[in-house]
Amino acid sequence: MPSCCTILLGIILCCYAIEAKPVHTAKLIVNASHASGRKIPETFMGVFFEEINHAGAGGLWAELVSNRGFESGGQTVPSNIYPWSVIGDESSILVSTDHTSCFERNKIALRMEVLSNSPYGVGISNPGYWGMNIEQGKKYKVVFYVRSIGLIGLKVSLVGSDDGVKLASTDIKLSVGVNGSMWEKVETVLEAKGTNHDSSLQITTTNKGVLWLDQVSAMPLDTYKGHGFRKDLFQMVAELKPRFLRFPGGCFVQGLYSRNAFRWKDTIGPWEHRPGHFGDNWGYWTDDGLGYFEGLQLAEDLNALPVWVFNSGNSVAEEVNTSAISPFVQEALDGIEFARGASTSTWGSIRAAMGHPEPFDLRYVAVGNEDCAKFNYQGNYLKFYDAIRRAYPDIKIISNCNATKKPLNHPADLYDYHNYSYTANVMSNNAREFDHAPRIGPKAFVSEYAVSGKKAGKGNLWAAVGEAGFLIGLEKNSDLVKMVSYAPLFVNTNDRSWNPDAIVFDSHQSYGTPSYWVLKLFRESSGATFLNSTLKSTSTRLAASAISWKSSQDNKFYLRIKVANLASNEVNLKISIKGLESSVNLSQSTKTVLTSSHAMDENSFSEPKKVVPHESTLQNAGEKMNVKILPYSVALFDMLM
Repeated sequence: MPSCCTILLGIILCCYAIEAKPVHTAKLIVNASHASGRKIPETFMGVFFEEINHAGAGGLWAELVSNRGFESGGQTVPSNIYPWSVIGDESSILVSTDHTSCFERNKIALRMEVLSNSPYGVGISNPGYWGMNIEQGKKYKVVFYVRSIGLIGLKVSLVGSDDGVKLASTDIKLSVGVNGSMWEKVETVLEAKGTNHDSSLQITTTNKGVLWLDQVSAMPLDTYKGHGFRKDLFQMVAELKPRFLRFPGGCFVQGLYSRNAFRWKDTIGPWEHRPGHFGDNWGYWTDDGLGYFEGLQLAEDLNALPVWVFNSGNSVAEEVNTSAISPFVQEALDGIEFARGASTSTWGSIRAAMGHPEPFDLRYVAVGNEDCAKFNYQGNYLKFYDAIRRAYPDIKIISNCNATKKPLNHPADLYDYHNYSYTANVMSNNAREFDHAPRIGPKAFVSEYAVSGKKAGKGNLWAAVGEAGFLIGLEKNSDLVKMVSYAPLFVNTNDRSWNPDAIVFDSHQSYGTPSYWVLKLFRESSGATFLNSTLKSTSTRLAASAISWKSSQDNKFYLRIKVANLASNEVNLKISIKGLESSVNLSQSTKTVLTSSHAMDENSFSEPKKVVPHESTLQNAGEKMNVKILPYSVALFDMLM
C-alpha cells in the first residue's frame, strides 16, 4: 500500500493538473521586405478631448476657481453661486447676486454687504474643483473685479484645509471711489509658503460696507508654456505622441438641448467676456476657459493636427431643419476663418488679438457628432459640405455616417466610426468589420473606441488587452483606417460620469489606466510600415501584427512585432521572419510586456504602476524565435535592424 505521503503528493499533483491551463502553440510568419509592406498613415494614432468627467474644467485647464463669474446655471437671479460659500460670522454678512456686472455677456455679480466691522474678517471662499492644489514655492496669479461703497480693504488668501492655515496672503487696497460706481481690476501674485492639495481661495474684509465681486480667477503661473494647461496632464498626453487632436466633443458639441450646445464664438476673446454654458449631457457648468482658441493651441502645443468638430444644427434631443441651417453653415465658415484666416481678416484678427497672429494648421473638420440617424442630418451635411468645399477646397470633411457596410450616398473625405464594446473579446474582433469594408471612397476615422461596461471597471488589464487586439486589426486595415483615437481621454476621479478612461487625476496627481499604456505601445505605428504577416493559431483570442519603424531617439530602424493574448492560456509563439534586408542586432533588441497577475487588475493612486509595460532584453533575437506570450498580455518584440 502506498504511504500517506505518497497519497498526499498524488492528490496535490492531481489538483495541480486540474488547475493548470494548457499551453497553446501558434506560429507567426512575417514578411520583413519593405517592398511588400504598406505605409501606415502619418495621422494614424491621435487623441480625442471632450469636456466630460471635468476633463477640462478642474483638469487639463489649470483654472483653480470653480464658477468664477457666479453664473453657474445661467443668468437667473438669484444665481447658483456653488461652490462659493460664506466664511466668518454669517450673522454679520449678507451675500446675494444681481445684474450689475460691467461685462455685458456676464451680467451677474456677487454682492456682499458687511453689517459691522469684524476683527477676524468675513467674506467668501471657493474650494475649486474638489480642492485647490497649492504647492510650496509655486506662484499663483489671482485676478478679480471689484467695486465698493465705503472704504473697504480686502485680504486675498490661499488657505489650506488643515485648520485654515494660510499658505499665501496679501492685502488689497482699493483705488476706486467709494460710491460703488466704478469697477477695478485687481491682479496679484501669491507665492505659497506651504503645500496643501485641498486648499481654497478666500476673499475677506474686516470693514463694514458694501462691495461687488466678479470674474474671480486663480491660475498657477507654471502652466505649459503659459498657455493655461496643467503640466502633468499635458505631459501625459504629449507622451502618446498624438498626430491629431479631435475636439471639443463628442456630445459636448451637441448639447442635450440646442441651448446648451458648444458655440465656439462664445468661447473666444478675453476670458472675462465668455458667458460659459451648462454642459447638460454631462451635468455641469463650464466657464469655457478651455474654448475653441485653446483647443487649437493645445493641438499646436502637442504638435498634432487639429480636428475640429462643429455643431451640425443638431442636439441630442433637437434638430434644425435644412431650410434653416444657413446660420450654422456661416458659423462653421467663420470658425475656419478664425483658425486659418489672415490676421487682417474679420475672424483672423480676433485670433491675432488673442496672441496668435499666424494661422493654425486646421486641415480637418467634422460635421457634427453621432448625428447620422437624425432626419435632417444628410440634408444639412450637404449644405456644410458644399460651402466648405467652395471656400476651402483643401480641408478634409468628415461625415457622421458609417460606411463599413455600404458606400455613403453623399460626398466625404472621411467617415466617423465609434465602437464601444461591453466585452474585450468583442472589441478585439470588431476590427474585422473593416476587413470587407469598401476600399473606394472616404477613409475611416475611428474617433471613439473603448471597452466599456461594468466588467471593464475603472480601466483594467482585460479591457486594455481587448483594445490592443482591436488596434492590431486596425493596423492591418490601415489602408482604409486613417485615424484612431480612444475615448474618453480624461476623468477627474471625483466626477466619473463615464468609465473607463485613459488618464485619471485629481487636484494634484494622475496616473494612466492600462488602456493608456496600450496607447503608448502603439504610438510608433503612425507613419510606420505595416509588414505582411500570417498568424496560424487555433485561439480566437490571439492577435498579432508587425511593423517597421524609425526611432526618433537614435534615428535607427526597428522591426516590431505586437501580440495581444486575451486568453487565460499561455501561448508558445514560433516567429519566422522572412525577407530581412539587414541582420538583426542581438544586443539592442528588446521585449516589452504589459500584463499583471489578474486580468481585472487596475491602476490607482495608491498603485499607479501596478499594470504598466516592463522592458527587458530580447534573448535569441533573430529570424526564427520561440517566445512565450503570457495570459492576458500585450507583448512587443523590437529588433534593431
